[in-house]
Amino acid sequence: MSVAAGVAAAEEAGLDLVEVSPNAEPPVCKILDFGKYKYEMQKKAAEARKKQKTVDVKEIKVRPNIEDHDYGVKIKAARKFLNNEDKVKVTLRFRGREMAHKDLAAKLLDRIREDLADLSKVDLYPKMEGRQMIMVLSYDKTAAERVAKQKADAEKAALEAVKEEANAAAQEALEEAKSADS
Repeated sequence: MSVAAGVAAAEEAGLDLVEVSPNAEPPVCKILDFGKYKYEMQKKAAEARKKQKTVDVKEIKVRPNIEDHDYGVKIKAARKFLNNEDKVKVTLRFRGREMAHKDLAAKLLDRIREDLADLSKVDLYPKMEGRQMIMVLSYDKTAAERVAKQKADAEKAALEAVKEEANAAAQEALEEAKSADS
């Protein structure tokens, strides 16, 4: 159908001739109400935006000489952020002469990375920015699934061990009962 025939058919029906996919060969056109079509496209776009997950960047601030309990609290908070699939920016701030011990700070950031390795991957490796060292971690679905599988396997192995132990104990009790009867 030619363009002129399509326009005439659309006018006859009281609708519009709308080019649906201009990149196709030949371009695809439909006869429909353009206002309604535009409204439906807006609805689809709004629905797509609603389903989209926005990734927030949460910040954890630490110092080079952090105590064990404080470190545990920071790791717990970082785990919570990663489980919500947010990114975690770990900021290690130096004061005064602490700048002389950048190696200790790098070890601390490595420790944090290792402790969170079951949930995360490193987006930005530790680097200096002025008087602070930063590292960015993000949620890693494959690592989380791998850890969940390892936990499930460990629980299954423990359950099997308990079953075997119970069977061995029952067998032993049975043998003792037989020998006591004889």
